[in-house]
Amino acid sequence: MVSAAEQLAANLNFSAFAKAEELKKRIWFTLGALLVYRLGTYIPLPGIDPAAWEQIFRTQSGGILGMFNMFAGGGIHRMAIFALNIMPYISASIIIQLLTTVSPQLEALKKEGESGRKRLNQTIVQIGGRHDSVLSAKLNS
Repeated sequence: MVSAAEQLAANLNFSAFAKAEELKKRIWFTLGALLVYRLGTYIPLPGIDPAAWEQIFRTQSGGILGMFNMFAGGGIHRMAIFALNIMPYISASIIIQLLTTVSPQLEALKKEGESGRKRLNQTIVQIGGRHDSVLSAKLNS
């Protein structure tokens, strides 16, 4: 009996893929974004002493720092520009969502519709940027 994967592989038609222009554009964009990200993990942050960071990383790599490094694709070990990834934005988004249940002003913004959502997103980006700045300052000191 033939499995579903074998049937799919037998019926795979690459000529149909060649005609899908939108799909090709999306795949090329995704590959380009991955390439930019990987290159960004090799550009070091200015102001970081590599020898001191290497010593810190050696002593702490077995714990949470090693896990963050794994998720960052090795960028934290090299202390690269893209080492922080999107974590500050995600943290800010979670904080704002939690605060909308507590703060009447944020809850009113949430209920305003599109304009309120835009203002909340601006707030999230500002908090994420500040979180990123504070984290970078702590690493530099």
